[in-house]
This record gives sequence, structure tokens and C-alpha cells, in this order.
Amino acid sequence: MKFQQQFSQQQKQTQKLAMTQKLQQSIQVLQFSADELIAFIDDQALENPLIELGEYDTPIIPAKSSQSSDQMMDYLSQIPDQQTSLFEYLIEQVHLNYRDTFLRTIVLFLVESIDLNGFLTIDLAQAAQQMGASPIQVLDALTLIQQLDPAGVGARDLRECLMLQTERDDYAPPLAYIILEEYFDDLAGRKWEKIAKGLQIALSDVQVVFDYIQTLTPTPGAAFGSSDGLYVVPDLSVRIEKGVPVLSSNKRALPEVHFQQGYFDRLKQSGDQEVQRYLENKAQEFEWLKKTLQQRGDTIYRVGEQIMTRQQAFFTDPARPLKPMILKEIAEAIGVHESTVSRAVNGKYLETNFGVFELKMFFGQKVSTQEDGDDLTTKAVKQALKALIEEENKQKPLSDQKLTDQLKSQGIDISRRTVAKYREAMGIQGSSKRKRFD
Repeated sequence: MKFQQQFSQQQKQTQKLAMTQKLQQSIQVLQFSADELIAFIDDQALENPLIELGEYDTPIIPAKSSQSSDQMMDYLSQIPDQQTSLFEYLIEQVHLNYRDTFLRTIVLFLVESIDLNGFLTIDLAQAAQQMGASPIQVLDALTLIQQLDPAGVGARDLRECLMLQTERDDYAPPLAYIILEEYFDDLAGRKWEKIAKGLQIALSDVQVVFDYIQTLTPTPGAAFGSSDGLYVVPDLSVRIEKGVPVLSSNKRALPEVHFQQGYFDRLKQSGDQEVQRYLENKAQEFEWLKKTLQQRGDTIYRVGEQIMTRQQAFFTDPARPLKPMILKEIAEAIGVHESTVSRAVNGKYLETNFGVFELKMFFGQKVSTQEDGDDLTTKAVKQALKALIEEENKQKPLSDQKLTDQLKSQGIDISRRTVAKYREAMGIQGSSKRKRFD
């Protein structure tokens, strides 16, 4: 038996795009929000002695600002000096209000098991075993926690959370606590006839209690969350001049990057080859940073121009209508990839005299065609749906099918299933749960 081994050489030419580190960084820079970009530039300046940063004036504005230009407030004064966590807030109250006893030790132990929403996450029997305490002592400790602020903290479930808030509210309806304690599931399931019959009250009385409970918070600890994202640095501004929107870049919001020529020239005189290579590398890094920042600004501005042009009515019409617009349209208009537009609008904000808006807010798919041929966005359909529900007879709320029919009469032809999906997305309950008895 012969074994043959054959070898051959072939040349094959293929095309492959190798993404360099600099290209990856350029993509990342475009994706940065303005505050992330400022931090990135600061880091680059610390690592590169040839980079000098000029002065800049960053306008810090609430993300949901709706102040007019004549009523702009001192937003810097609104930023808290320090964000206190729920845990820290509770610990401060415990040390301030309770003496140093074994009971307080149990209280401090239980506080460590309260989640960010304010709920106790440890079983009391388990806590008693770990602390070497009696069940009564642990229950007493929990009672002390539930007397702290915010009202509702330390609850073990939603029912107890609402009961704790009701108990401490002097303006709560007289029957609210009893209904929560004895008929919580029936109230949530809208079995109001059963409640009315059991307590011998009118359906309107149950309605009053239900409306009151809507004012309570199901997550008392959520108010102590991070303040991140409450303030934004706008990348673009639109101002109305003679009835026409005019776009501008907020270049003063970012530090200007300058080259340390004097420092470069002094070190250049050194004959040390290692110093020369170091200078060349740092000079190249400066040029790359300057070019990348310019490209980022140009891309965002060009995208902003397209948004302003295509959504001109949003800036000039008080109703703020939006036309259907997708990323691909903008990408084709400015000659870039769709992913580039996506990076250019995420986390980037546009400031107007009536509010601050994220650029991606201006994009929306076409949902339907009206009789006059005008397309509608998802947002516009939701607004129309919400308006119908707000105007309905609350004693006889509209079913999803009736909502579908009424939208169709307005030229919005969507299915009942889509109506239900949009309603649920807006947090609006079905017709049976929207019914009122007052």
C-alpha cells in the first residue's frame, strides 16, 4: 500500500477590513455623549503633554427642560452637592432617633437588607436566627424601621407598603386602610361590588379609595436613586429667526484642543532618539484627536441639519408634529452608514427655547396612511389614541375595538391588536379597569 502526500502552493487574494485601534476609538468618540466626551478629552490631555485644553463653558440643562429662553434658570444651583442614598438616609435616622441598644443593632442589621425600592428582602425568621434574637424582637425592630422616612419603607410587600403610607397620612379616606388590609386583591381586581357589599358602602366610596391609592408610591425608596441623567449637555441648538429654524453647534460646550508648540520645540532640540520617537507619537495622537473631534462635530451637525429640515414643523408649529423619518433616510442624505447616524443621535441633545430633546426622539417609523395621504408616526398615533381615552365617558369607557373604529374614522387605519399594544405601552389599562363609579 502506498501512501502519497501531496503539497501544493496557491496564491489567493482576499479583501479584509481590519479595524485598527484608532478606527475603533473614532467610532467610540462619535458614540460618546457630550459629558462622556469631555471626560475622554481630559484623559487624553493628562496622557499627552503636547495637548493643551482651552477654556469652555458647558451649559448644564435638565433633560426635560421646558423653560423658555427668557426664563432660563440657574441650573447649576439645582445640582445637589451630594446624592444621599436610601441606606445612608435610613442609617442617619436610626442613629438620630434610637438609643444604642440590642434592638437598634437589629434595626441596623435589617436596614442592610432593604433594597433600593425600600422593601425588606430578608425573612424575619432568618434574621432572628442570624442575630440570635427572638421573633418578637425582630418584629419590634421592623416596626421601628417602618416609622422612619420615607413612608412605606421597610414593607415586605406592596400591600403593606401602601398600608404604611395610608396609616401616616392624616388626609387618607377613612376606609382606605381597612380596604387595603381586608380587600386588597379585590380592589386590585376591581371586584368593587364585593367590597361595597362587605363594608356596606357605595361604589363611589370605593372609587374614592381607589383614586387615593393612585397617589401613593409603590416604590418609596426610588426617590433616592442616582441623579445621573437628570442633566445633559446639548450638542446643538435651534433658534427661530424670522419664522425659520436656524441650527448651530454648541462648540463652547467642549474644550478646545491646542498643540503645545513651545514645549514640542524645546524637546525637539534633544538629540535623544527615544525622546524623538516619543514626540512623534504624541504629535500623531494630537492630530488624530483633533481630526476625530472635528469629524464627530461635523457628523452630528449634518445629522442635525437633516432633522431640522425634515422636521421643520416641530420647531415652528406649537403642536410639535413629527413626520415619519428613519435612520436610513438620513444616512443616504449625508452619505454615511446607517450605524453612523445611530451613533450620532444616541445620547446627543438638541436645545430649543421650548425644551431639550434627544436627537433620536425625532425618528419614527410610518404607521399608517391617512385619507389625505399624510403619513403618521407611532408617536402621533399614540397621541390620538390617548386623546380618545381622555375624552371618553368614564362610566362607559371605550373598548379596544371601539377605539380602533374611532381612529379609523380619523383616517388612522390600524388593527385592534395594535391599539391594545400601544395602550399598554402607554400604561393605560383596558376598558373594564378604566371604568369609574363616581
